[in-house]
Amino acid sequence: MRTSRGTVQGMTVAAPRTTDDAPPAARGRAARLRAAVGRWWARFSPAGLVGAVVLFAAALGPSLMPRSPLYQGVIAGVCAAIGYACGAAVGWGGRRIGLRAPWPAHRRGLVRWVCAALAVAVVVGALTVDADWQARSRVLLDMGPPVSVRPLRVVALAVALALLLVLAARGLRRVTLAVARLVGRLLPPVPARLVAVAVVLVATYLLVDGTVVAGVRHVLETTYAQLDEQTWEGNEQPTAPQRSGSPESLSTWSSLGREGRRFVSGGPGTAELADFSRSVGIDRDVMEPIRVYAGLDTGPDLDGIAARVVAELDRTDAWDRAVLVVTTTTGTGWVDPAGAAAVEQLWGGDSAIAAMQYSYLPSWVTFVGDRATPPAAGRALFEAVHARWSQLPPDERPALYASGISLGSYGSQGAFASLEDVAARTDGAVWAGTPGFTPVWAHLTAERDPGTLEIHPVLDGGRTVRWGLTLRDDAASFAEGGATWERPRVVYLQHPSDGVVWWSTDLLLDRPDWLREKRGADVLPDVTWFPVATFFRVTIDFFVAGQAPAGHGHTYVGEWADAWAAVAPPPGWTPAATSTLHTLLDEPQGSSIAAR
Repeated sequence: MRTSRGTVQGMTVAAPRTTDDAPPAARGRAARLRAAVGRWWARFSPAGLVGAVVLFAAALGPSLMPRSPLYQGVIAGVCAAIGYACGAAVGWGGRRIGLRAPWPAHRRGLVRWVCAALAVAVVVGALTVDADWQARSRVLLDMGPPVSVRPLRVVALAVALALLLVLAARGLRRVTLAVARLVGRLLPPVPARLVAVAVVLVATYLLVDGTVVAGVRHVLETTYAQLDEQTWEGNEQPTAPQRSGSPESLSTWSSLGREGRRFVSGGPGTAELADFSRSVGIDRDVMEPIRVYAGLDTGPDLDGIAARVVAELDRTDAWDRAVLVVTTTTGTGWVDPAGAAAVEQLWGGDSAIAAMQYSYLPSWVTFVGDRATPPAAGRALFEAVHARWSQLPPDERPALYASGISLGSYGSQGAFASLEDVAARTDGAVWAGTPGFTPVWAHLTAERDPGTLEIHPVLDGGRTVRWGLTLRDDAASFAEGGATWERPRVVYLQHPSDGVVWWSTDLLLDRPDWLREKRGADVLPDVTWFPVATFFRVTIDFFVAGQAPAGHGHTYVGEWADAWAAVAPPPGWTPAATSTLHTLLDEPQGSSIAAR
């Protein structure tokens, strides 16, 4: 700022110069800048800004899982943009029917300042609520405290993203108006606008799908194809003939893919199985567990890959084992190590687990772009195994079970038309973290007995299928429920905080039963439903659920012990043995055994 000079007691001092004293050129630039900012700000719809603030605040409300500032900023920005669009549409509609502000024109400035103050108060309040529920939820889930600068990061990212989306929408609007003017030379105004909207929508879709989506898909496929060729550190080619990828195997080590190599090289060995059997007081001869697997390139199609799995079962004499588990993998070909280890510890290795790869892309990519392949793969594998199993004399067959987690649960249930079909063709099933769009699960949950909760349904009094929150609270009834829980038995493992289970597009406009009923043990009681915002909250929960500690979110570890002990208990098995196995799987050393 320019200053003028003066003297005080012989000293020369600088006195501040007012803006009016600035050079005319500087005053002109400042005035033009203020005018430009004012014009830019005036282009925003007041009703739209109200909608943006409302949905921004709603997006920061409590949800199933804590999340990072990045995720929270993204969801808040997207919701703010949607809120702006909805508010602007309402404001436009109001003006079209002649509605005007109820205050006089000379009060508009005051009203704007009051609204701005209210908006700031709402934003600050929403950030305070966000910090509070994040901290309480992290305590509930045994997670660390949130970062201290979280509110600033959330606001900065949300504002930037919302502004970017609004400006992008304005750009499309300008393009639409330009197209409408061109078409208007040939058509009346209304048809011209409709044609312009259709042309811009189609062109935008083709551009995004053909350029952006195709580019992202190519990058993902290239990246994960390269990763599939790699081997996890510590995974070595097995030497035991009971494993696929061994020198005796029909499937080479390199053909199994990264997750297949991890599966066949992991799990408890005979020494560990013997130690566990002694620890639970079961006297038995342990065996090397059979793990067979076929990689994506093993056959020309899903049926060909499944045929290779059956050939491996024949080669390893898996039909002579006590139990045979057909597991459908997740998108990358991953088999849950805790679920596999639970079966093998339960039976002292007198078991066989069969799995195959149908993709090398992450489950979320498969979920978005290809929901047909997982159930097709689950059906191909189970049908192939079941056909070979059915050829054996009934008294010489192993007990046959189905299993899967997450997208693998969705795929595994694709082999069955109904619960009756599961009971007719298997000796039981264990499915964990089942996505809410799985038809069999959704039908059974919807048909639950009146008065039972959506997060913990009861169907036909628990005669065939039972759901477990963690199954720890239900372990006694599971173990002692033989009189009412018939065989074969089916168990669904699901946590109240698992966004994979509870995500649905219906959340956009409909309140689900699980948000009408009492919340689960690891979900804050103040988690509520809000149109649009809750959908995006749970969408983020869907992606971060796998980062939860054991026993929460999409992380199932010790729960496999309770489920398999209820569905397929070996002779001499006790509730105390189940508790010991649960603890072994939950402990770090138990997890390392399962994932080795």
